[in-house]
Amino acid sequence: MLLLAVPYHLDERLDPFDLGVPADREVTADLPAGDPWTRMAALYEQVADAVGEGGAVVASGDCTTSLGVLAGLQRAGRDPAVVWFDAHADFHTVDTTTSGYLGGMPLSLAVGRGDLALPAALGLRPVAEERVVLVDARDTDPGEHRLLAGSAVTRTPVADLGGVVPDGDLYVHVDVDVCTPAEVPDLLYPAAGGVRVDELLIAVRALVGTGRVVALGLAATWHHTGPARPEHAALVRGLLAAAP
Repeated sequence: MLLLAVPYHLDERLDPFDLGVPADREVTADLPAGDPWTRMAALYEQVADAVGEGGAVVASGDCTTSLGVLAGLQRAGRDPAVVWFDAHADFHTVDTTTSGYLGGMPLSLAVGRGDLALPAALGLRPVAEERVVLVDARDTDPGEHRLLAGSAVTRTPVADLGGVVPDGDLYVHVDVDVCTPAEVPDLLYPAAGGVRVDELLIAVRALVGTGRVVALGLAATWHHTGPARPEHAALVRGLLAAAP
């Protein structure tokens, strides 16, 4: 798979954005003035075009880039299920968030919940909730608890993932903060506990082994203030080695 680097956190350009390995292509855009959703729509339009029919690892500084990846896959005639590795559920809406952080909403937007201006701008059709698996998500908020409890999203620890993988094409999204901060330091939003790096890589390799993974999203959610730390680079290399 090609490695596409999207050097942004939401609508903010990250410089540097170092993954520890060279990207095959960098995806950027001239962002318009306006609210962050409008600016992200312009960026994710470029991401959707770059993804095409799949076959890419798309790395950025947050999880919302996944909406561009999914839009690109759908435009190519794919209808991917989603396996989402994350310390957080990313299932807030504007009505449940207490922080207002837009990066806490992409999975809810992907399934058609909340303010859908950004998905609509991309032409993104909601992913059926029963085709979404949320792995780990050990740090969630009360509003997310309520939404998830009333949804058809499957929640699972990584050890039990093999029994709940949806049928059909798969989009696998990995926020690196799913891993324990002891192994992946300097995270933007670390959460105690977590998945060991070797456990994560085994799980991703098993998904790839189905032959149904059409794209892999990588949220490199560490502080981008200089070169990637050795732990970050090793994790990225491991995920690339697992990719088909």
